[in-house]
Amino acid sequence: MRGPSESRSIPDLFSDVVHQLGKLVHNEVQLARAEFAQKFRQAGQGAMLLGVAALIVVPALVMFLIGFALFLGDHGFSPVAAHLLSGLAAFVVSLALAIAGMNALKAEKLTPRVTLDQLERDVNAAKEIGT
Repeated sequence: MRGPSESRSIPDLFSDVVHQLGKLVHNEVQLARAEFAQKFRQAGQGAMLLGVAALIVVPALVMFLIGFALFLGDHGFSPVAAHLLSGLAAFVVSLALAIAGMNALKAEKLTPRVTLDQLERDVNAAKEIGT
């Protein structure tokens, strides 16, 4: 093994660069895989939330709407007005749930920022080495 003060041949240096580049690419691929897996799980959770919200909201809204319409009818509203107001309440609740689910699925939240930032640092480091 050579000591730090010994000079190395160009083929040896080139071999080391190729080896290190291979390790760097491997590490970047591993990082990208891990981050994409995390983002995929996040997207799955957002989709699951939307699905569960859709399943739960249907029977809950039916019960709520019936009760709300009866309540409004007891307080002087016509049956038509009571049911229209109940429908509006249902719309507001479902809209809030949909917004929460869509927020979890936004592209900027699913972008693999760590991988992109690391690739940018690697490119900058390679440029510094090359100059």
